[in-house]
Amino acid sequence: MRLGPEPLRALFARVCRPVAVARTQGAWYRRWRLVAVDGTVFDVPDTAANAQFFGRPGTSRGQGRSAYPQVRAAALAECGTHALFAAEVGPLKVHETVLAQRLFPVLTKGMLVLADRGFCGLDLWRAAKAGGADLLWRVRSVVVLPVLEALPDGSYLSEIVAARDNYRRADPERVRVIEYTLGPRGGDGTVYRLITPLLDPDQAPAEELAALYAQMSNWALKRAKHHGPPRPDTPTVRLVEPTRATSTSRKTT
Repeated sequence: MRLGPEPLRALFARVCRPVAVARTQGAWYRRWRLVAVDGTVFDVPDTAANAQFFGRPGTSRGQGRSAYPQVRAAALAECGTHALFAAEVGPLKVHETVLAQRLFPVLTKGMLVLADRGFCGLDLWRAAKAGGADLLWRVRSVVVLPVLEALPDGSYLSEIVAARDNYRRADPERVRVIEYTLGPRGGDGTVYRLITPLLDPDQAPAEELAALYAQMSNWALKRAKHHGPPRPDTPTVRLVEPTRATSTSRKTT
């Protein structure tokens, strides 16, 4: 007799929890437990039922479709242990941000949630912090981040709005922005941009947050999938001053 997915879902929800203790390396930043949200895809057996429900990615070779159906997944993972404590799967056509939003009710106060630039959006941002968690998310270069106030640690206060409100900016959310380059002498000049609701630099200095994100940027979900070891190195971080950060000539990602 097959149990079906519901008993397994209930078992996962009951058993899978963050497991880091105070001495766990890479699991904490100051008072926060480090958590990453990420998405991935993986192959499933080539059956008619799987192909119909999950779908196949396109390919430029052969019959124009992949040999195996693929599942899209999003998960929350503890950075220091790579323990997955919340996950959602769905058809390939469902965007990872849709799946991720179903995970956010388990985020709580005392967590610092890292996310890559594919997860940025005001509605998603507000959903992620609704339970009291703090966030450190990378944003795309096209996101408009006006400098409202430069801060002494090299970061600045700004605001984000929903794409539908980009011109009126009637419902903004205050954020702190950290911009930095990587590598000796700024590497290739690419500027990385992070946003956080932690507005007080004394709570979390910009240089520390930039170094933390750079070190953790090989995401926990992909490492858990491939069983990779923690990344021991800390890349060289150089903060970008707000006056330079607003230059239209800079190279951003």
